[in-house]
Amino acid sequence: MSKVIIVGGGAAGMMAAITAARNGNSVLLLEKNEKLGKKIYITGKGRCNLTNAGDNEDLMNSIVTNQKFMYGAFSRFSNYDCMGFFDELGLKFKIERGNRVFPESDKAADVIDCLRRELRRLNVSVEYETEVKKITAHTAKNPDSDGSTTLVTGVDAVTRGKKRHYDCDELIVATGGCSYPTTGSTGDGYRLAEELGVRVTDVIPALVPVIAKEEWVKELQGLSLKNIAITVCDGSKEVYSDFGEMMFTHFGVTGPVILSASSYIAKRLRRHELKLVIDLKPALDNEQLDERICRDFEEFRNKQFANSLDKLLPKKMIPVIVELSGIDPAQKVNSITAASRKQLVQLFKNLTVTITGVRGFNEAIITQGGIDVREINPSTMQCKKIPNLRFAGEVLDVDAVTGGFNLQVAWSTAYTAGQLGQQNQNKY
Repeated sequence: MSKVIIVGGGAAGMMAAITAARNGNSVLLLEKNEKLGKKIYITGKGRCNLTNAGDNEDLMNSIVTNQKFMYGAFSRFSNYDCMGFFDELGLKFKIERGNRVFPESDKAADVIDCLRRELRRLNVSVEYETEVKKITAHTAKNPDSDGSTTLVTGVDAVTRGKKRHYDCDELIVATGGCSYPTTGSTGDGYRLAEELGVRVTDVIPALVPVIAKEEWVKELQGLSLKNIAITVCDGSKEVYSDFGEMMFTHFGVTGPVILSASSYIAKRLRRHELKLVIDLKPALDNEQLDERICRDFEEFRNKQFANSLDKLLPKKMIPVIVELSGIDPAQKVNSITAASRKQLVQLFKNLTVTITGVRGFNEAIITQGGIDVREINPSTMQCKKIPNLRFAGEVLDVDAVTGGFNLQVAWSTAYTAGQLGQQNQNKY
């Protein structure tokens, strides 16, 4: 039996603790907050999109950064294993659009409750309000090589204002990233790793709203658009495209397609601006849209142009489109030329926004960057330099698009990291 310490009581920390305890280890979970799973409470707008029920291809294609690194972890604990795990713990769940999996109750608290119950059943010790300040380690001669090996011996921490030292045989760091710092995700794991000589890549906000330059965007604040298509271009190069929902804000744009896009474009936006092209009517090609506009113009032929778009656009958007079209809002529809109409078609199909950056970690769902996966054995999540140190969850340089995939990364890497001791145990 090994004495295992888990640093961080979020999704990855709880899964790692449960797995390590099921494998016969003595487990101590150190959590900096007053309760476990604080970030889980706010995921999926408080509903907790705990995984995705898509196939393996969907799972792998969801990974934005370091996809190959996840092959092993997903094969050891897949999204179907995850659903089986929660089913065994008594959590009822449902599958919604996009194969998103939610608790049947729509309450993230139910996910945390079933994990807490399992931690109690397995006699996992939990120390709350405990912030790890330093990982202690020693260097010893390695009899199998000419060099030496560094091994973790424990952690120095502050528990409810008092300095403490906790010894361990194995340490798993699952401290999360920098997103939503009010939940305790303040990048502690990166500092702890770097102090031991473990490489950490640059960290930036991901799955985060995007900032736009155009003033007219602010006029559309609060407007949601459904069934639109977007394309992000870097000069003449297309770097991302998607279909779904988005929303205008006082600073730019957000919504599912924008959040997913941000993970692919955030690094580019640190260097220069990009163009976001919105197709307001992706179900119609240019010719079909022109015919549709012609029918509306025929119906409203005696109206002014500004009053002729009610069937095509949300009311809030009409003044902006009218202004951008260059057509006189007071012009009678029956006098609009074919050339002007075709320009209007182009505007509908290519509404362009200049994006200049992304919002900060306070609004980011996840962190992009983290522990350099080249330092980690993907089969065990062990640090190659320090064999009794493992990492799991968002602290790793792995991230995915929206849809439950990032939580699945947390569950899978944590399950893999928790495989200490009795390696032949069943999955769940």
